[in-house]
Amino acid sequence: MLARVGLWMIMAGALYFALQGGEWSTTDLWKQRARQKQLSAKTDSLSRQVDSMRRVLRAIQNDRSAQERIAREQFGMVKGDREILYRFGAAADTASR
Repeated sequence: MLARVGLWMIMAGALYFALQGGEWSTTDLWKQRARQKQLSAKTDSLSRQVDSMRRVLRAIQNDRSAQERIAREQFGMVKGDREILYRFGAAADTASR
């Protein structure tokens, strides 16, 4: 009876070592697969962002309408001989005095 229990314990220990022992256990492999899926998803997302930025860069370099839009929105420039209206107002600190 005692020999049988000992044999079962040895077999259970061998099975546990087969699954969890060694340098990389089964749970480590599962964690690595989950991490691989995360990194693949992040890589795909970053690839889409890079592609989008490349399209914007090409538009800035080659598309005249995109260049004019940026010049208007970012730098306040106008095209041709259009009139520019400037508004001067009292500064916030002088208005309170």
